[in-house]
Amino acid sequence: MKNAYASMTECAAESARIARGASGTPTAAATPCEGWDLRELINHWVLYTAYGLECRALRVPIAGELTGRDFTADPDWAERYAAQLERAVAAWSDPAVWEGTIDTGHGSSPAAETARMLIMEITLHGWDVARATGQEFGLTGPAAAYVLESVASSAALYRHYEGFAGAVTLPDGSPDLVRALALSGRDPQWVEPA
Repeated sequence: MKNAYASMTECAAESARIARGASGTPTAAATPCEGWDLRELINHWVLYTAYGLECRALRVPIAGELTGRDFTADPDWAERYAAQLERAVAAWSDPAVWEGTIDTGHGSSPAAETARMLIMEITLHGWDVARATGQEFGLTGPAAAYVLESVASSAALYRHYEGFAGAVTLPDGSPDLVRALALSGRDPQWVEPA
């Protein structure tokens, strides 16, 4: 739990930084997520990585009024996201939260596995937002290794349900975060189409 919680804390802090840097970018901008513009991506990211992260820890469903909300319509959405992420990470600080199972809405999953999936979601979509807004998403070695391990352990399942595209081929010796991106079907060299 200690390594996972440290990775969650770091990935959330980096995502909050990216959100602040994305504020003011036109929400119609293209993203690495095919079929999603920046508004759709940010709304998904905010809902599931900030509110969803806290709700899973508390074992409560995400409030219905949040699911259709356009978070980007709030001028201070990035600060609100950062504050909600902080609350969500704090909700996971109790070791007891990592025990037992969590109802994910699609069945029950061990709490630690649910946390792993959410950390992956925070990071991968954080990178998507970063890339779409001209920023770089960075992690330390241990957090990047944790994310790579998480993606590697779930990539086949995500591909089966079309959550990930096919893996992107990389040169040998690529850093762990880059490898995680490629394994999730993301092109680490993606740039906004001209």
